Amino acid sequence: MSNKGKIYILAMISFLVGTSQYVISGILDKMANELGISIEAAGQLITVYSLIYAIGTPILMAVVAKMERRKLLLFSLSVFILGNLLAVVAPGYGLFMVARIIMALSAGVTVVTVLSLAAKIAPADKKASSIATVVMGFTASLIIGVPIGRFIASAYDWRLVFLGVAIFVLISLAVIVKTIPQTHGDQPIPLLQQIAMIKKPKIALALSITFFLMSGYGIIFTYLSPYLIQTTGMSDHVLSFALLILGLASLIGSKFGGFSADKWGITLTLKRGLVLNILSIILLSFITSSINTVIIILTLWSFSGWSSGATQQFNLATISPKSSDVLLGLNQSMMQLGFAFGAAIGGLAVSQLSIKSITWMGSIPVMVSLIITFGLSHYLMNEKKTRQNVGTQIRA
Repeated sequence: MSNKGKIYILAMISFLVGTSQYVISGILDKMANELGISIEAAGQLITVYSLIYAIGTPILMAVVAKMERRKLLLFSLSVFILGNLLAVVAPGYGLFMVARIIMALSAGVTVVTVLSLAAKIAPADKKASSIATVVMGFTASLIIGVPIGRFIASAYDWRLVFLGVAIFVLISLAVIVKTIPQTHGDQPIPLLQQIAMIKKPKIALALSITFFLMSGYGIIFTYLSPYLIQTTGMSDHVLSFALLILGLASLIGSKFGGFSADKWGITLTLKRGLVLNILSIILLSFITSSINTVIIILTLWSFSGWSSGATQQFNLATISPKSSDVLLGLNQSMMQLGFAFGAAIGGLAVSQLSIKSITWMGSIPVMVSLIITFGLSHYLMNEKKTRQNVGTQIRA
């Protein structure tokens, strides 16, 4: 099989893992009804998943850093299958939470491993595009996985979603054995060394942008399905369509973020994306009478959120080029922590206020993210001026 074909296999694995993570947001109401829990309690399944993913992944990867990569992928996917099967048969909330923890730990290792394999398998001039293809698998889970999950949950049973994921991952194990070559692991980067980087002001500011952006996204996305059903009266079929549109908008937004950053600059692209994201959330707070208008506003929200997220990846890679790999890894953890925090805050808002409060609550962290973006821009400008002044003095 060609290297391109192997990359697509890794992208498919990324898609399956992403579907298992994100699909809960699309079937939250169905799960809550069957498990006999509140919407906000069901939302904590997302909080715990993201939290375990963020904290557990760097620790586990430090432990298994030297392990042969194909063997590691096969092992993590096997554990991932067990987690999904447990979700299928779990009779209650407690055991289902255990299933989500198992899925989160194995998914984190799987995602890092497929990205590593993509970089190692691809030729030197195709590494960036190969990694982007694998990341696209995650985006595709929003476009295809979440809407299909909603359809299956509405027409049949939401547990079939996790059964389907388990079956396809099981098939992928056989494909991996036959197509993916054995690959040695890398020298581990100590956790303390990674954490020490956060002490640098510009890195701390940059990672904070990600955290607050994802917090705002998590508050809204986690409870989006019940919000749309209750405020607009959307049917299941229309909701599935709306989720599909959101997924497509996220894909286009990711692509546009990279294009815009190259053409008009990272800072300007990030600022504009965050402003559009805030405006779309504010509009959503006031306009719920027209389903078509709501879908248009949500499209802008998803587009701007994902374009900002993609721009942030470029932002971190340029702030400290020599440490880009570590920073991008920390950014992934910060994304999950932000999403977990957002899901938790969203749950509190739903239980203490109302489902309608998630919109204006979701706008607050994004506003903070925008303020930090201006602060980081100012800091980097001053740093650049300082370097120029030092250079002038040395030449003098």
